[in-house]
Amino acid sequence: MSEWKKTFCALCYHNCGLEIQTEGHRIVKVRPDKDHPRTKGYICRKGMKIAHYQDHRERLTHPLKKEGTEFVKISWDQAVSEISKKLKQILDEHGPRALAYMGGGGQGCHVETGFGRTLLTALGSQYHYSALAQELTGLYWINGRAYGRQNLHLVPDLDRAKNFLVMGWNGYVSNSGVNRAGKRIAEFAKDPDKQLIVIDPLLSETAKKANTHVQIRIGTAALFLKALIAVILQEGWENREYINDHCQGFDMIAPWFMDFDVRSALKVCGVDYDEVKKVALLYAASPTAMRTDLGLLMDRQSTMNSYLEMVLMAVCGRIGTPGGNVFNGHLIPMGPHSDERDPKTWRTEETGIPAIMGYFPPNVLPEEILSPKENRLRAMIISGSNPLRSYADTSAYEKAFKELDLLVTIEIVMSETARLSHYVLPARSAFEKWDATFFSLTFPETYFQLRQPHCDIQGEPLEEGEIYTRLAEALGPLPRIPQSMLQAGLKGDRTVFASELMEWIKQDKKRAGLLPFVLAKTLGKGLHSAHLASVWGLLAMYPQHSGDDLVRAGYEVTPFLGDSLFQRLLDHPQGILIGRLNPDNNLEKLRTRDKKIHLYIEEMADWVREIEPEAEKAAINRADFPLVLVAGRHFPYTANSIMRDPAWNEHKTACTAIMNEKDVNALGIEEGEDAWVTTEASRVRIPVEISDIAAPGTVTIPHGFGLDYGGETYGVNVNRLTKNTHRDRVAATPLHRYVPCLVDAIKEQDAEA
Repeated sequence: MSEWKKTFCALCYHNCGLEIQTEGHRIVKVRPDKDHPRTKGYICRKGMKIAHYQDHRERLTHPLKKEGTEFVKISWDQAVSEISKKLKQILDEHGPRALAYMGGGGQGCHVETGFGRTLLTALGSQYHYSALAQELTGLYWINGRAYGRQNLHLVPDLDRAKNFLVMGWNGYVSNSGVNRAGKRIAEFAKDPDKQLIVIDPLLSETAKKANTHVQIRIGTAALFLKALIAVILQEGWENREYINDHCQGFDMIAPWFMDFDVRSALKVCGVDYDEVKKVALLYAASPTAMRTDLGLLMDRQSTMNSYLEMVLMAVCGRIGTPGGNVFNGHLIPMGPHSDERDPKTWRTEETGIPAIMGYFPPNVLPEEILSPKENRLRAMIISGSNPLRSYADTSAYEKAFKELDLLVTIEIVMSETARLSHYVLPARSAFEKWDATFFSLTFPETYFQLRQPHCDIQGEPLEEGEIYTRLAEALGPLPRIPQSMLQAGLKGDRTVFASELMEWIKQDKKRAGLLPFVLAKTLGKGLHSAHLASVWGLLAMYPQHSGDDLVRAGYEVTPFLGDSLFQRLLDHPQGILIGRLNPDNNLEKLRTRDKKIHLYIEEMADWVREIEPEAEKAAINRADFPLVLVAGRHFPYTANSIMRDPAWNEHKTACTAIMNEKDVNALGIEEGEDAWVTTEASRVRIPVEISDIAAPGTVTIPHGFGLDYGGETYGVNVNRLTKNTHRDRVAATPLHRYVPCLVDAIKEQDAEA
């Protein structure tokens, strides 16, 4: 048995510290890492099951090419040569808008993104489709307008908070979004001097822990938030000093709320006025941190929810202040600022959706491929993504992908998407390569960790960075690298190499745009890893923009501090502290020209005015679809589609339609029996489970199922029930948490079939 090796989980963006024991390519034992500086021994069931991600019978070992309906094994040289030749032909004939990249490293392998995105831009395209645009780009768009940059994000300052307000987030089960989420939830729920307030239409596990659970009607989040703000302003509980000092546009938004009919609105929401008034006073009067999630981001008014959330925090002085929500630190932001008002920012050809934080939404991709326009998408490189199960409207994706001239999938497994591809390129798993995650969940500290390769590889999989570097060489955008720089990188003398690299870039600043590939070809040879060389480059640049944070963390800023941080990470595989923000002046992070929070966003004005009690009541009542499907739910038995072998769930029937007992009885269905769930998109047959989690009128089906493994399909693919056109009007986010549906008992002829 090998020694315990430090690493971190790749199954969600909490990225808990782990220790593993390995035998060859297998992980044989797992335990939480108590030395991890951020998670401190915290772990969930998913992390303990990580061995099922690493080792199963669908792992890819060699490059594959589809010939007819079968895949044949080919060499890396043949794969790179044929893919680059076909891609050149497509780009020469149709231009760069014919190409899109879908990737981003998933939940824990983010180094891939730098290489994939660099290749995309080097070839002239901006079409980067990402899971972040499946959930978060409406929020990012609001951040850009309110704070000056789309990549400025807020986290709850729980260490200094008196209360914790949760809306649309089930952190007690998902364990993500807040560092050591379950422990923090329990802390606020049990401490007599603190309050946990949950606003959620479902009686989630987090709601069951709450001191106060405001169970709003599903689909009324925007109406509720508008009412909550209205109560605060009508009662005069807003923080006028904060608004005057730090906000701009308050006089333009205040009329939306001052004459708003709060009581009628809350009646539509199905909640008590006096209870909501108490919550409003608590939030306005005491330092209260707020955490929201997919219950808002994928609700029927996604971007509006994020806008009203920002207004609520701002008028109460809860942005950038102790115990409220604060801007956190990071090694690098999760994406660039890409304001659609800048003519350089692309929009999609068919649907006209702009890049937000550099990302395009998967919801519009089928339409962009199937478009009759000359500039339609014709070629895609997909890395570490499985849109055939992860994104809305599986049927639309299946139809669209068959029309692509070139589909290349880079994956560790033979996924549903890989099976539709022309070429499938095997990548190393999270535990077979150097990698990292750029998620940051803590304040004021900023931590970073390198994941080391601990498992042996089988076959010929490569790091994604190496795959992209080989493609870049074949496609031609790489500059000639001086022999002296190549030698310095190969020898691993990082000080000499850094000096030569800086001088070489000074000679032509455009070379910096290809830095991941340059590092892979030079320092990557000495380090035996393109990914490791890329991280060295990020750390080399980090002190230039975060010097004050480093000083507060105890470092001395010197010309080669980045290299010292790199070595420290190699020596401390559990991760290190790389920065500390100023907790007393968090608003210095604002990037608006006047350094104020901009409350009025012109594009949202008419939409806010639409949110009135009678209009909302009419919108959520549909006779044809009397129930609401909550498509996707975080619970211990789901991990997107990254965990393919159903053995990780120990044969538990985890994929069910969760319904309220009243609804099940009214339909004449017995618990455990199959029923039909029908939406605008399709219908599926699924077992029914009775649970008090489901409010009357709701149906919940988890994500991450319907996977085809070993010739069998396990569970139901909920994205068969979601339409890609059922999406947010600004960011095209899928409205998964509000899908009108119908449930029917299985008829005798259906049962026989």
